Amino acid sequence: QQQIVATPNSNGRLMVSPLAKKLAIEKNINLSTIKGSGDGGRITKRDLENYSGASIISNFVSVEKYTEVPVSQMRKIIAQRLGESKFSAPHFYLTLSINMDNAINARKSILDIVGIKVSFNDLIIKAVAVALKKHPKVNSSWLGDKIRYNEHVNIGVAVAVEDGLLVPVVRFADGKTLSQISEEVAEYVKKAKDKKLQPEDWQGNTFTISNLGMFGIEEFTAIINPPDACILAVGGINQVPVIKNGQLIPGNIMKVTLSCDHRVVDGVTGSEFLQTFKGLMENPVILLGTQNI
Repeated sequence: QQQIVATPNSNGRLMVSPLAKKLAIEKNINLSTIKGSGDGGRITKRDLENYSGASIISNFVSVEKYTEVPVSQMRKIIAQRLGESKFSAPHFYLTLSINMDNAINARKSILDIVGIKVSFNDLIIKAVAVALKKHPKVNSSWLGDKIRYNEHVNIGVAVAVEDGLLVPVVRFADGKTLSQISEEVAEYVKKAKDKKLQPEDWQGNTFTISNLGMFGIEEFTAIINPPDACILAVGGINQVPVIKNGQLIPGNIMKVTLSCDHRVVDGVTGSEFLQTFKGLMENPVILLGTQNI
């Protein structure tokens, strides 16, 4: 028997058997989309039992659309470098939570007392630089037949731009004050946005920081930026319950994840570096000597 679409009767109502109506309510099915097999298009219990929603899908017509654009030279370089890094360097990851209460207060004090506005990222760069001097094995590079341990600390800072990602380098960061780091990073960001960075601006990194905290990201893992042995992925600061002196109180927690090249850095080495970094961020007074602001 040929199925026809159910049509209203002279009173404008669909012809539906009582059992079919009950089943439609139970299954939340719109009866107007059902093809009735009964007399005059009457919808029966069997029509509901056999209903799969195909009639709705078949009646929906649309066109698939897409846009293709040529791959920019920057994107090609990013794809090549990070692809080689991910598939040649055996990555492993270490994640740590850091209480940022003191860092928040320190940042405010710097602004109130000294009049200098530094970002959390500036504090992170300074703390990483100090920690790297104490853990030189993390500040290293795999060179195939040898490992290079860098005595200088050049920190790459990932900056998002329209075409992709640039990583300008804060050179000799361990010897720079917070204000110097802040000014340099701000200048790099402006130059990156204006497409005025020069090749020498993003060369010579020994360690890289990627911070997505300002975008609401709590934690993530980053691909190592060659020739570095490690990259630090920084998440946002979130207020969560913490235990202090046996009491549950609100605390401001930031999660960081260190990606390590296992050919160069072992788990203990990476962990010790993170513990030093954590100590500096949780006790920023160490970073805030007069010579460091």
